Amino acid sequence: MNPGEMIIAAGQFSAGTDKAKNTTAAGRLIAEAAAAGAALVVLPESSLYGTSEAATAIAAVAEDLDGPFVRSIAAFAREHAIAVVVGTYERPETGLPHNTLVALDSSGEILGCYWKVHLYDAFGYRESDGISPGNAEEPFVFSLGGYRFGAFTCYDLRFPESARAAVDAGADVLLVPSMWIRGPGKEDHWSTLARARAIENTAYVLAANQCGPLATGFSMAVDPAGVVVANAGEEPGLVVARLSRDRLDQVRRRVPVLANRRFAVVPLPQAVSGTRPHG
Repeated sequence: MNPGEMIIAAGQFSAGTDKAKNTTAAGRLIAEAAAAGAALVVLPESSLYGTSEAATAIAAVAEDLDGPFVRSIAAFAREHAIAVVVGTYERPETGLPHNTLVALDSSGEILGCYWKVHLYDAFGYRESDGISPGNAEEPFVFSLGGYRFGAFTCYDLRFPESARAAVDAGADVLLVPSMWIRGPGKEDHWSTLARARAIENTAYVLAANQCGPLATGFSMAVDPAGVVVANAGEEPGLVVARLSRDRLDQVRRRVPVLANRRFAVVPLPQAVSGTRPHG
């Protein structure tokens, strides 16, 4: 591998209501990503538990960050010497659960966490009935292998401010664990938005989605010019992509939108919620 390059992967599967089976499926994808030479694998939102039930059902299945699911993912990370970002549901000390992304390094240590900010109150569903939102003032960005990774969750993809806030905090790569629910036009929304976030930020995008029956699949890797370099299609599997510092710098020199911009991202007062440690 050339200097300034890194292999990363997105794992796609369909999580159900059996948490043990979901954990096994996640572990299998982690092993496959490590075998493909990836330094980081991203798994979907709701990898702990996938359901079409109302969001109020999540409180009964949410776990602590030191609970069985995250402990198992940490063990897989250590076993295969690979960093992992995964979506889970986190039990709070008080109030509603959080839709949480957990980032772990290759020794299984938690690098930081992100609470989903934009809750999915759309298409007839109300995530906010069962989930507490995160803090819009604090984008989640962490460092790994010479790159800065920003992460946010599913419905956040529809809000360009989420991606721009992460890039303003130094992100080169945007990670988007998702459970993008099926519906009219949804596959087109998914691919269009992922490419748009890459193009407007001249950043890599790695979007890890669940697949059917509930979600659309089509996990993808998009380069900083908006080129889809890998797509998982509809079935469970793995997307593998190579990050290149040369490619990132080349695109940002040719299309200097980040230098040319004239507007800042400022969170609305009502969007400021709880806080949590960040990487």
